[in-house]
Parts: sequence; structure tokens; C-alpha cells
Amino acid sequence: MEETRRRTLHGRRRGKKLRSGQQSLLDTLLPRLAVALPAEPIVTPDGDVSENPTKIDLARLFGGAVPPDGIWLEVGFGAGEHLVWQAEHHPGIGLIGCEPYINGVAKCLAHIERMGVGNVRLFTDDARFVMAALPPQSLSRAFVLFPDPWPKTRHHKRRFVQRRNLDVLARLMRPGAELRLATDDPSYLPWMVEHACTHPAFEWLAERPADWRGRPDDWPPTRYEQKMLAGHKPVFLRFRRR
Repeated sequence: MEETRRRTLHGRRRGKKLRSGQQSLLDTLLPRLAVALPAEPIVTPDGDVSENPTKIDLARLFGGAVPPDGIWLEVGFGAGEHLVWQAEHHPGIGLIGCEPYINGVAKCLAHIERMGVGNVRLFTDDARFVMAALPPQSLSRAFVLFPDPWPKTRHHKRRFVQRRNLDVLARLMRPGAELRLATDDPSYLPWMVEHACTHPAFEWLAERPADWRGRPDDWPPTRYEQKMLAGHKPVFLRFRRR
């Protein structure tokens, strides 16, 4: 199982050596915020993740009660700046962030500690494992922001935005829930538009093509964008669960 699980991960797990403070947060704060799967995920030979028959108890995960304003999911939160900003500005929301890159998790924990938010939970593995274990219609918003574009054609099957993952998100999202996608990769943009716009469960919220060039007011920029997107024009796509 462990070898199979590693093949499902998107990108590397670790970068440079963590500082002592970062490691301390992983040792002390992360266990209090970590999402535990109710059962071992099942990964098929072709890398798909089967639905977990046992579901995560969201009330227990968030300290005894489901957050009153709903649950949001962020797939691949990077360093956690967007995730923690949303938690700070929406205290009635419970946020689940998924990120396999441990260095990013350590940075996110530092943001959580600094801002003092208590409505974030973290999963440090493949987001599809959490998605397979969430109850149906449990999400009122989902984010997939600047995912790895896997630009080589032979790697396109590893892109997160594709029919089978959108099918799972459609099952998890309530009617009227919002799906937000973002990319700065010119090859991933038409792919995202094609897969999301043609999915029967989602309705594109842009009234004009130019709308995808504008950042929504509650979509904060991150250090990644400022550092890595120089010369690249990011696009911001919003969809509603029908």
C-alpha cells in the first residue's frame, strides 16, 4: 500500500531541511490539527482512489460541532497563506487544507500559530484520500489554486483537474457551492476550462471572458504568485455546483 500511495502523490514530499522551529510545529501543533482517515484508502492499480465507505466525522474533527457556516476544502494549499487568510476572514467556516509537501505544511503551521485561527484542519497526503472519506454534500466551497500543470503530454493524466476528480467534488459539494480554480500555465488554462465547463454538475460564473482575468476581492494574492508569476498572467475561474 505504501508504495502504491507514493505513486499517487503529486510532486515532491520534502525540500530543504526544516528549521528547528518548523520541526517543532510539525511535532506539536500538527497532531492537534491533523485530519485522520477513518479507514485505509484503497488505491486501484491505475492510481484512482476508491470511495471510502467510512466517512470522516466532521463534528468531531472541528471540536464537537460542524462549523455553522459550512466546510471548505483547499486542494494543495502550498504555504497556506490563502488557507489561513480565508480562515481568519471567515471564522464560522471550517477549512480543510490538503498538502503533501511537508515544507509547505510547516509554513502553514507558522501562519496558523501567528494568526491564532482555530478553524483549520490539515491533511498532509494526497487530497483524494480525504475527498474519498468526506460525506456527500458536505462542502460549500472548494479551491484548487495553481496546481502542478504537469506540462508534458504523457503526464497529463496526473493533472488534478480532470473528470474523475470533478465527479468526486460534484458528489461532495452542496447545490450552489462554489468551485474556484486558478492557474498561470497557458497550457493548463484551456484544459481547466474544457474539463470544468463541460462537466454537467458545474456552471461557469463568468459573464464575460475577461472576468477570469480579475481577482475576486476575497481571493488574496500569495507569496508564490508574487515570486513565481512575474511575466505570467494568472486566471481565476469560478464555478457553481448546479
